[in-house]
Amino acid sequence: MIDYENLDVNSYQKLLNEKVAKYVELFQAELELPNYEVFESEVKNYRMRAEFNVYLEGESIKYYMVKKEGKLKERIFVSKFEPATLLINKFMPILAELVGKNSVLRERLFDIDFLSTLSGELLITLTYHKKLNEEWEHEAKQLLVELRKYNKVVNIIGRSYKQKIVLEQDFVNETLTVNGKQYYYQQVENSFTQPNAKVSEKMLSFVQNITKGSKGDLLELYCGNGNFSIALAENFEKVLATEISKVSVASAQENIAKNHVDNLKILRMSAEEFSSAMKGEREFFRLRQSNTDLSSYNCETILVDPPRAGLDDKTLNIISEYKNIIYVSCNPLTLYENLKALAAKFKIEKLAFFDQFPYTEHVETVCLLSHK
Repeated sequence: MIDYENLDVNSYQKLLNEKVAKYVELFQAELELPNYEVFESEVKNYRMRAEFNVYLEGESIKYYMVKKEGKLKERIFVSKFEPATLLINKFMPILAELVGKNSVLRERLFDIDFLSTLSGELLITLTYHKKLNEEWEHEAKQLLVELRKYNKVVNIIGRSYKQKIVLEQDFVNETLTVNGKQYYYQQVENSFTQPNAKVSEKMLSFVQNITKGSKGDLLELYCGNGNFSIALAENFEKVLATEISKVSVASAQENIAKNHVDNLKILRMSAEEFSSAMKGEREFFRLRQSNTDLSSYNCETILVDPPRAGLDDKTLNIISEYKNIIYVSCNPLTLYENLKALAAKFKIEKLAFFDQFPYTEHVETVCLLSHK
């Protein structure tokens, strides 16, 4: 397991080179690759969020992570976490001390999550094995007052079984700089966001650059909070994006307004539902409600950013109907399988590796495919 209290920064470049070389060798076995690019991470303090288990010992709170080897589990205690932002590291001991000496706040606490931003905001989630009551909320408000002495924009969420108490908001506001322009994103607790913000800026810049001069409109499946759609809107006549999570759709709408994007529309639909609607196989109330005329869109490019499992056969069939595919992947192994399935019809035009996850075997990959 990585020594997260003392990262071996001297090994960073070697580890990155090795994992990229491994995946390039895998891809080259059956795929024709263009010249590729590699985008590095910061060697420390690159991770915007961190989650810790909590060990209670009297008034002492200790952070730990679990190392798993087969069926064996081992607690790894940490007093600092060098992958995380300086802001998270600053608040780890402060929070432990303040919560530790408060019997109401520490009782049956078992998990602490931190979500930070490049813009200096912090959201802390305390999760419990007990029902949270008015006494807890009173003490948590006092805790918030103390925490804000160290940073102006801090908020707290209390969680328990079927409970969520928000003090005072359940999101952070991030600012990302993409090709010299600032973009503003609301990032909601427990919703997906890229963990490495500086590398995320590089990813958005890369995808912006490779789509300049694009013809037609862009479709993005499962757009989350609008991360890619908003940054790419300037390169297309119109952008249509789908997302199934109500929370993410609401956040995306907020982000569209924040960034003054007027050619992007978000639909709460699955990929299968959207494909069915485009083919005229079914009518959907949500389309009528949003006053969306699908026939007015000419989507020549589609962007997909699937989970680690990659794209299933149905979604592969859907995206193969478009002229250009932007594929963002957090798992090169499933990307490889998906690219093999698309190889008969598509050529890989651009390929880049982004080190979202330093010191691990994981790497984020972005490729642009064009129909042969």
